[in-house]
Amino acid sequence: MGTVNSSSWDVIVIGGGAAGLSAALLLGRARRRTLVIDAGSPRNRFASHMHGVLGNEGTAPLDLAQRGRAEATAYGVVAREGAATTVRDEGDALLVELEDGTRERARAIVVTTGITDQLPAVAGLAERWGTSVLHCPYCHGWEVRDRRLGVLATSPASLHQAKMVRQWSADVVLFSAGLGALDDAEERLLRARGVEIVTSPALEVVGDGTSISAIRTADGAEIPVDAVFTGGRPIPHDGFLGGLGLVRTELPSGLGSFVQADPVGRTSHPRVWAAGNVVNPMATVPMSIGAGAIAGAGVNGALVEEDFRLATAPAPAAG
Repeated sequence: MGTVNSSSWDVIVIGGGAAGLSAALLLGRARRRTLVIDAGSPRNRFASHMHGVLGNEGTAPLDLAQRGRAEATAYGVVAREGAATTVRDEGDALLVELEDGTRERARAIVVTTGITDQLPAVAGLAERWGTSVLHCPYCHGWEVRDRRLGVLATSPASLHQAKMVRQWSADVVLFSAGLGALDDAEERLLRARGVEIVTSPALEVVGDGTSISAIRTADGAEIPVDAVFTGGRPIPHDGFLGGLGLVRTELPSGLGSFVQADPVGRTSHPRVWAAGNVVNPMATVPMSIGAGAIAGAGVNGALVEEDFRLATAPAPAAG
């Protein structure tokens, strides 16, 4: 067994991205002894710039994380690299075990470990993720506006994605094989706004370097496109929570099973909060920042109440 830190933390934030650092900043300013454990692999690390983030338009994601870490540590928050493997319930505290064998104890945890986007098995797609293969039109639609845009369907949510992408360009083609046969009414809606529909399965993204010139389909055609929007299957990084038996929920449109959290981020366990993409795969950076701040304040509020209860609890009888 690894070594247990001799002094417990008030809160351990597991995940050092936008949501986690936002929670840590609030907790540090609330004078809570806070540890951030970060595996260093945020979801948006594949993108060179963020967009739609007020006050940080065009900022590199890793630059935002670096500044956020400096801001949080200025208030006494401690940040360290690592990945959690297990969280154990000890009644009045939680024990977090890390990959390197060390263990840390805290009165509460905030889980902000994000997700992995499991992309369709199309040659050339993963290599261009975050550059010319995109997911969120609010984040990257402006940069590819008025170009020839492809939408590679992966789930029922792709129909909405195709409609959204049409807002940024009048030249949109939906590769619909991932949906099977389209409903007649849906097909009429798409065609009414000029969305082209290709039913042959996509096999390969064609282009030089990170650029895209076409998508090659199973029937041998090469359909010209300049950029591709698609939705990978979101895989939440929450396996280390398995022993706590947290309530989970199935998200719509086949997005999968996620830990359930209330509006302030509290899960079904009274000492566990969660925020950001690990509970909401659709959250953008500013949404995650806000959710992290709400969760950080929620944790502090719960600990404040516990501090007062503990202050009035009878002292243990002498042995």
